[in-house]
Amino acid sequence: MRKLIVVQGPTASGKTDLAIELALNYNTEIISADSRQFYNELSIGTAKPNEQELAKVKHHFIDSFSIQEEISAAEFAKRAELILNKLLDKNNYVVLVGGSGMFVDAITDGLDYIPVNQLFGRN
Repeated sequence: MRKLIVVQGPTASGKTDLAIELALNYNTEIISADSRQFYNELSIGTAKPNEQELAKVKHHFIDSFSIQEEISAAEFAKRAELILNKLLDKNNYVVLVGGSGMFVDAITDGLDYIPVNQLFGRN
């Protein structure tokens, strides 16, 4: 029984505390799907987990990129699915937490393929 537990909601609504509690209860790790928490340089207004919270449970995708890197929902999904599958191989539960709906949807529902050539009228 492999389960992805999704905790989603607005900034500063208590998602981090709930996600940590769930991860500790199920002895698993957390994947952040908050597109602003990915970036090292963005801290104000992002409600990133603090050092104590990060020490309690391993979090993936917190401060993992520079704002110089473009991380689309599709790129996030590709990278997160690799981590998700590894975690589910060793544990039946993983917690996905975030307020970025498109990034959560990219994992839970997938993204539609849009051919670039058709989108921009290229041959």
